[in-house]
Amino acid sequence: MTKVTVLDDYQGVVAHLDAVRILDDLNVDLEVITEHVREEGRLAEILAQTDCLVLIRERTRISSSLIEVLPRLKLIVQTGRLSNCIDLEACRRRGIPVKDGSGNPIAPAELTWALILAASRRLVPYAQQLKQGNWQRSVAEIADESLGRVVSGRTLGIWGYGKIGRRVAAIGRAFGMTVLVHGRDQSKQAALSDGFEFVTDRSGFLKRLDVLTLHLRMCPETRHLISEDDLACLRPDALLVNTSRAELLVPGALLSAVRKGRPGAAALDVFTDEPDGVREYLGVPQILCTPHLGFVERDTYESYFREAFTHVRAFVLEGIRG
Repeated sequence: MTKVTVLDDYQGVVAHLDAVRILDDLNVDLEVITEHVREEGRLAEILAQTDCLVLIRERTRISSSLIEVLPRLKLIVQTGRLSNCIDLEACRRRGIPVKDGSGNPIAPAELTWALILAASRRLVPYAQQLKQGNWQRSVAEIADESLGRVVSGRTLGIWGYGKIGRRVAAIGRAFGMTVLVHGRDQSKQAALSDGFEFVTDRSGFLKRLDVLTLHLRMCPETRHLISEDDLACLRPDALLVNTSRAELLVPGALLSAVRKGRPGAAALDVFTDEPDGVREYLGVPQILCTPHLGFVERDTYESYFREAFTHVRAFVLEGIRG
């Protein structure tokens, strides 16, 4: 029997997906771990009998030292696009194939707009106050800041114009916003072809924005790309939204910048060292936090795990034929 383990199913939903039926006719023992296991020694115990490991995005790092103590491990499958949470060189040394799937720009683009609108209209503090019996009251210390504002007629900045950024920009246009794009040459050509202005100068780009949203790939060139000096270019009433990667910003830069008033607010779905890394942001009233929900919705999960379990199925059948 082939042991298949899925890690970090926080919501406990994987076993109930339609995608799991792909494994029904196989001699497979599927174990879904719902707790997040941080200690590598404990993780090694849990995975000791695992033949196929399925990861939910970057929730757990699979290090070289962990791989070396898992003698039965023969396949790793990453849901969605391959990330840097897996030591690929260690897998190569052990002859362990690593499979991934396709990305889904729809869910993170929609969540980006949910955060933009929620933060712009102050939905969360108003909802919290309403539960306490306070009608049309917010928690803002300054009266003028208790009023939200519309996005129509304002300027949206898209930093990184890939599949997600492109969708976010199109929605911004539909809302009646002026859309500016910044990034590499690849972003420039795509943005210009869609009729959006591309701003090459970073500080000039940031100074013009009401809303900045980040959609950059995580790579050595983009890690810690955005500094506190960059954020200081944003206006005091600007909103920064990050549904991409926390590591795009220099550590500590955003908290320091928000406390200094530029930008005036932020909405974040990603954090360094999740889930613990969110804690330092929770006590800051200007920052709206969500628990990395960009890809966490049913359609995306079905797509991710349909691909993941198809890889597992192919592996099991190949073993039977071999």
